[in-house]
Amino acid sequence: MKILVMIPCYNEQENILDTVKNLKKHCPDVDYLVINDCSTDNSENILKENNIPYISFPCNLGIGGGVQAGYLYAKENGYDITVQMDGDGQHDPAFLQTVIEPILNGKADMSIGSRFIEKKGFQTSFARRIGIRFLSCLIFLLTGKRVYDVTSGYRACNRLLTEFYADSYAQDYPEPEAIIAAVLNGFTVSEVAVEMKERQGGVSSIRALSSIYYMVKVSISLLVYRLILADRGGMR
Repeated sequence: MKILVMIPCYNEQENILDTVKNLKKHCPDVDYLVINDCSTDNSENILKENNIPYISFPCNLGIGGGVQAGYLYAKENGYDITVQMDGDGQHDPAFLQTVIEPILNGKADMSIGSRFIEKKGFQTSFARRIGIRFLSCLIFLLTGKRVYDVTSGYRACNRLLTEFYADSYAQDYPEPEAIIAAVLNGFTVSEVAVEMKERQGGVSSIRALSSIYYMVKVSISLLVYRLILADRGGMR
């Protein structure tokens, strides 16, 4: 299997080098690509100086646009499995084999690394856990599929779903929207237990003051996507 790990990066000068080193230590046989989303700090210089494979954008596309570019790269280069792993050090590559296992054995088109199955490692803040639980319930109501860690960016997709996302992917904070798009278009989504770490440095893109806006926006997007698909006559 040809595997690509794509690592979104926006102002991760404190984390990106250690993230890549940790990946190479635990998974020396996978390919990887850092997606530098027009970072304004020293991230790109670090990537360049350390000969780390990366693509860089002239303007900030946001996490959705950056990840879609990664899926497009994977599609054009014939990868069998595409893994998304954050550049802030939260996702432990020691669990990469666990994340891709449902893809390898053909049990799922998407496999999500979940911190809430065994509840080990960093569990994020109480407020964010409440928000994640709300989105999990909303996705269940809209699709009938229960996914617990709906905002986890640690996930793997097979070739078919990679091609789907290369052509169509949610923008802004797309993790929950990508799940509902996959399920409603007939793809199989599963979760596996992983342990995550606290952000190793820098600042998260989702601040406390923007959390309510995020919840409202994502909820509306999920509802609209479901209504549009229903109007078109259902699933793929």
